[in-house]
Amino acid sequence: MLQHLTIPRGPIELAADLHLPDGVDGEAPLRAVVLSTPGSSVKEQIGANYATRLAARGIAALVFDPAHQGQSGGEPRDLEDPYRRGEDISYAIDTLETLPGIDPQRIGVLGICAGGGYAVHTARTDHRIRAVGTVVAGNMGTSFRGFQPDGPTTALDAMAEARTQENRTGELGRDNWLPDTLEDAATAGMTDIDTTQAITYYRTERGHNEHSTNRRLSRGDSLLLGYDAFHLVDELMTQPLQVVLAGRRGNTNSYEAGMRLWELAPNPVDLLVVEGAGHYEMYDVPEYVDAAVDRLAKFYTNHL
Repeated sequence: MLQHLTIPRGPIELAADLHLPDGVDGEAPLRAVVLSTPGSSVKEQIGANYATRLAARGIAALVFDPAHQGQSGGEPRDLEDPYRRGEDISYAIDTLETLPGIDPQRIGVLGICAGGGYAVHTARTDHRIRAVGTVVAGNMGTSFRGFQPDGPTTALDAMAEARTQENRTGELGRDNWLPDTLEDAATAGMTDIDTTQAITYYRTERGHNEHSTNRRLSRGDSLLLGYDAFHLVDELMTQPLQVVLAGRRGNTNSYEAGMRLWELAPNPVDLLVVEGAGHYEMYDVPEYVDAAVDRLAKFYTNHL
């Protein structure tokens, strides 16, 4: 069962979908999981793939569009602010706690890709989250600093100049998350398997959604450069942790990030490496997603 919801978030609202197990009788309150999705994605994409499967295994799952993205409110559009992404999760829990049939004492979080880092960062200080699951989690700060060819401080200098220019012209710049086509990627010399699989998912009928713009507001990049999703995890994130990794390593570095999280966490419970899977294949390839959700459902059942 699917319910469309709006989540109050100060002056704006977040668009959300609540996936519920079929045949809910309302007698026993449900355990529930809030999903934190990859950067650039919307609720109908990767989040829905995991939410529907969790619901089929008896766990309510709430997936939402981040503020400034998708069908959620917020200006300027296409902003990827890692701190606001974390706050979005807490606002989603605010709403989830008030819903009939949901047990507010049994709420967990599932973060995927960049959303994994956002979920972890939020769980450190929002202990209404009772269990933390991640799938191919990434630390966007580490990743984004690594993307800068001349280093992060040089990039920050350039961003400062660009923002000053934007303030003069009133025109806000935007960058692509990915090349829009495989042809564009090839022209740019980006032929590695992770990039091509990302484009095949996001920019073709396989995973495309009209509300996912593939654009990122440029002035938000400085926030990403200064971010560390795993800061103080070793001291503050006491909740049980499930880590799911793709077995094939690649340029997303999610394998390395997941192992780093596993080593830092005070309460790691289970580590699953899905052999043969690449990062983006964990988004929608049924055999890999089902393997992840089977283990996650067991984890949430035991710890929520």
